[in-house]
Amino acid sequence: MTKQIKAILFDAGGVLVLPDPTVLAPLLQFYGASAPIEQYVRAHYVGMAAKSKTRSLESDWSAYNEAYVRHVGVPEQDCDAACATLSRTRSAYLWRYPVAQSASALNALHEAGMPIGVVSNANGQIEEILVRSGMCQVGIGNGAPVRCVIDSHIVGVSKPDPKIFDFALPFFPGIERDSIAYVGDSVMMDVEGSLAAGLVPYLLDPYGDSPACGATVIGSLNELLALCLD
Repeated sequence: MTKQIKAILFDAGGVLVLPDPTVLAPLLQFYGASAPIEQYVRAHYVGMAAKSKTRSLESDWSAYNEAYVRHVGVPEQDCDAACATLSRTRSAYLWRYPVAQSASALNALHEAGMPIGVVSNANGQIEEILVRSGMCQVGIGNGAPVRCVIDSHIVGVSKPDPKIFDFALPFFPGIERDSIAYVGDSVMMDVEGSLAAGLVPYLLDPYGDSPACGATVIGSLNELLALCLD
């Protein structure tokens, strides 16, 4: 790294929380899905890699849906029906399953004195979900304290538009944007958006599924601890 990281912003979906596999597994088993629950975690990142490779915008989840249902074992002849169900089921409140190690990593960053916050494309609900999941909250609570939770629905700007990050910067006074890392799981939304905003991008890609990109790739937030706290 050429410059010390002095603050970190996180995407929520895929980095802190996932679509809940305990909800999706029974739904997709109806269409022949055969994978164990842990494969549904991997399926999210397979889906995000497909979304990145097709350069799908936030509103288009078709590549994600197809990659997801195939990964959990839905037979070819049932993929279209399973994709339609997955699409109709993807409620904002489904993104509530905590990513392993992320809560402890956020707490470790806070305890080390690293200023942290969240910037997420969402539907007005992500701050509540992060609180209920015990992941983090603004101020003191059951999770790690963060300085801000920026929800695209509330501020009216969505990634990859770099202007969404402008809503977070006032919470980090005195820290230049090129010393602020942004951690996400989408090449187009997160890496390209944060690069355009002048931040330092990190791509969370636990299984090496995503295409090459202009970011530091990490397998977990524990790797981020080693990189940013050394």
